[in-house]
Amino acid sequence: MSQKNILGIFSSIVLLLVLAVSVAEDKFKAFSFASSSPRVADMGLTKAIAKVSNTEEKIAFANNRFSFELFNYLFNPHQQRNIFISPTSIAIALTMTYNGANGETQSDMASALNLTDLSLKDINTSYQKLQQKWQKADSPVQLSIANSLWAKEGVPFKHKFLKNNREYYAAQITNLNFSNPGAKNIINSWIKEATQGKIERVINDITPEDVLLLINAIYFKGNWAKQFDQNLTTVESFYISEHFSKPHPLMSQTGKYRYLENDRFQAVSLPYEENQLSMYIFLPKERSDLATFAHELTLENWQQWSNQFHLTGGEIKIPRFQLEYEALLNQALTDLGMGIIFEDNQADFSAMTSQSVLIDRIKQKTLIEVNEEGTEAAGTTAIGITSTSLNLAQPFEMIVNRPFFFVIKDNQTSTILFMGSVVDPK
Repeated sequence: MSQKNILGIFSSIVLLLVLAVSVAEDKFKAFSFASSSPRVADMGLTKAIAKVSNTEEKIAFANNRFSFELFNYLFNPHQQRNIFISPTSIAIALTMTYNGANGETQSDMASALNLTDLSLKDINTSYQKLQQKWQKADSPVQLSIANSLWAKEGVPFKHKFLKNNREYYAAQITNLNFSNPGAKNIINSWIKEATQGKIERVINDITPEDVLLLINAIYFKGNWAKQFDQNLTTVESFYISEHFSKPHPLMSQTGKYRYLENDRFQAVSLPYEENQLSMYIFLPKERSDLATFAHELTLENWQQWSNQFHLTGGEIKIPRFQLEYEALLNQALTDLGMGIIFEDNQADFSAMTSQSVLIDRIKQKTLIEVNEEGTEAAGTTAIGITSTSLNLAQPFEMIVNRPFFFVIKDNQTSTILFMGSVVDPK
């Protein structure tokens, strides 16, 4: 590949999450979901950057705990499958829906999202401020979050539900004739524009029972603070398993990095421009594996590890990769404690609409590319396991040539925006 072509590559993340609400008396209907994001300029979010309050810190803490719980559910040690999610974006979309919930449905959602100690007003205000922090117009790193509600014409929705989503989440609200065959094309065109052409089509069908599509999308594009020299990228063996490897490009550089090593893994922090966001890469030691490491992925361990990174000189090699990921989240969210939102005659969204409705499906789709210029992070259960940093007197060498875990973190608010594990880089 020529230098011109390499420099033309950029990294991006698009998260598509849809909550489809269907009439409760009808059976579940299978349909394709979409998600997207309007242009940042259309979102109505103010550019003022608010100082993080205690409530915002609680929201970030809740998001991170939810992140590891969700990853823990999605990670399957018996499957050779890449994972890439944006738990923060899922949490935002669910919180938007939470504005329409009442009774046990509301309490179950709050518990699963770790929001039981916060009022609805505090939750909405904190998310509004966090989104403003993440989307700085003058930053070289592009991070845009967008929300939209596509409502079926003729279905009445509560004023406060719509007002809260418009005011706190800058949601674009559109009434649409769902029976029009062109309705899905209207949404897909919006998706394509919102994702800068990365996602061209997600909605394949809208059923007569569908009354609302609630969509959240994240688009990310960022260059490394220290870019990799493409001339140093070499094709080496990547060991997908103990008995199978394949040739794959590994990017290489040396320097000083925030680094952590113990007897179970190596980890390095690679900042993007302006250092507000960083990618944290965790590489299990050769005598270990990703499944063993996943058992240590808890919020408590994450917080301890985050405080143990030290500036250290060394050499890193990481794979160039891109991947697409999508997952139906109904069962995961049910197991995390909010299954009531999918239940006929139990889901209570009376603060959303006077009609009897339930959530039909929640689906997430993501896209990521990591290369020499820049990019984009996982969770599981093992409370209380701690790590002691090794005494690094010599420069380290970290060659990421086997399955690894990574996180994209906002350093200002300590929020995990993205996370994933790569078993087989593409």
